Amino acid sequence: MTGIDPDRHWSESMPAAYEQYLVPVLFRPFAEDLAARAVALRPRRILELAAGTGVLTSELLATAPSAELTATDLNEGMVALGSGLAPGAVWSQADAQRLPFPDGGFDLVICQFGVMFFPDRVAAFTEVRRVLAPGGRFLFNTWGPLDAHAFTAAVQAGLERAFPTDPPQFLPTVPHGYADPAVVAADLAAAGFTMEEEQELTLEGRAASAADVAIGFLTGTPVSAAVEERGDGPTVRATVIEEMTARLGSGPVAAPMTAYIFRSTA
Repeated sequence: MTGIDPDRHWSESMPAAYEQYLVPVLFRPFAEDLAARAVALRPRRILELAAGTGVLTSELLATAPSAELTATDLNEGMVALGSGLAPGAVWSQADAQRLPFPDGGFDLVICQFGVMFFPDRVAAFTEVRRVLAPGGRFLFNTWGPLDAHAFTAAVQAGLERAFPTDPPQFLPTVPHGYADPAVVAADLAAAGFTMEEEQELTLEGRAASAADVAIGFLTGTPVSAAVEERGDGPTVRATVIEEMTARLGSGPVAAPMTAYIFRSTA
């Protein structure tokens, strides 16, 4: 892999836990929304970046069956799992800053909660514009501030309890580290895009338990590496689950999650 910082790294063991515990709760509600927005644009050739295990890919295949869909991710494990879960797309490993596609090959480039992981966003957005046909659209979402996402705020609070002097900072600095729409708009403009739409959207996530979400973050995201570096994983897991349960409740839980959606034109 190239062009990715250590705190953005997804190991080969993470995709299965990510798919099991996090995708249904955090990502499927927004995938349904983003796919509906994509279909309204009537694209014929779609490129998906940072497709992960394919939750948005599957929605696009279902709602836009006549479109040609190429799904990519930087992580080999994500591509391997995603290609099995959404086999109707053409899957390939790709770095968003060095897209292996010709100029003007797509009508729509779409990305769900992936642009936060791009080390050089302007460079990646410039690549997106290169592979879009004239007038093509770039549609993506980003997470809002950490405190506007009840699940990740609870996870971070648990980590801060477990590590009061040196808590892992992956959640506030990466997934929630690109939460200023003005900064996103400036990066798009720097890459030559024209903003068409910017919207704040809050949806509800539902999980069987707070513990399931905690396990998802602790085993299915780069948080796991930060915890391993600090040691005593079982104690950390118990602390995070306790904090999340205290905040969200026992049994089935539901919580609000805020994101921003951006649509721009090449």
